[in-house]
Amino acid sequence: MSGNTYQVICFGEILWNVLPQRAVPCGAPMNVAYHLNKLGKSPALITRVGFDDKGKELINLLSGCGISTDFFQVDYHTQTGVVHTRIKKDDEMVYDIVKPAAWDYIQWEDDFESLLQNASYFVFGSLVARNAQSKNILFQCMEIAKIKVFDINIRSPFFHQQLIEELLGKTDVLKMNIAELHLVSGWYNDYKNDLERVKSLRERFNIKSIIVTKGNDGALFNLDETFYSHPGYTVKVAGTSGSGDAFLAAIISKLIDRAPPVEALDFASRLGAYVASRKEACPDYTLSVLDRIHILQN
Repeated sequence: MSGNTYQVICFGEILWNVLPQRAVPCGAPMNVAYHLNKLGKSPALITRVGFDDKGKELINLLSGCGISTDFFQVDYHTQTGVVHTRIKKDDEMVYDIVKPAAWDYIQWEDDFESLLQNASYFVFGSLVARNAQSKNILFQCMEIAKIKVFDINIRSPFFHQQLIEELLGKTDVLKMNIAELHLVSGWYNDYKNDLERVKSLRERFNIKSIIVTKGNDGALFNLDETFYSHPGYTVKVAGTSGSGDAFLAAIISKLIDRAPPVEALDFASRLGAYVASRKEACPDYTLSVLDRIHILQN
């Protein structure tokens, strides 16, 4: 194990997104770790790749970005994860997430205990829990982690109500988009507005903070009993893949800095908008580019 102490641990899938023209690295935990690193925080990523060229390339890419790969496991029997993406006529993205993949078989390592004890935040999603092996390790990690951040990533058919409820029951900070909010809250009642939906989930699962991204309509941040909102920023959208992950990384970064919620929400909205204006989920950038985003606010 490296002697470094990491502020945030991201857990879960890392894979190649095979598009019609090219293949790009992806996975929400990887994206969040990338942006945290760009924001000067110290993330580590717990994941698993295959003993193949795709896995080696992912390790080299992340290492080249300055992100720790100390906790990348190598699977000698299962290939590195792949998702095939196609675009329907109405511009809807359709994902075929190949199963099994190496990240379905994350194993426990004794080093994880001190890693998690020393980190402030533990970030995970629902997709990695599609297989019992990685799901069990995820829950083992959550028993140790300090602040657990659940970034719901609903991908059919790899979720069901019982699984989401199990994860919500362990969650301190919940991040979801507006469609996910409506889906999950709709399991319990037909609420009048989004504030009621957020409040119902917070009370039902005893969640301290809930963050909801709403696309062009901005974002909500519920901290304890207080709601904060942001109208969002207008940019020319090149691709929405990764913008929510950048948003979450920015929120966590500001929480680490103990910034006021209004400041955190504004900063996250700017970074999310910037990434949406780029084709890549993990573009290269410096924070100075975000200073130009504010002039485009609605």
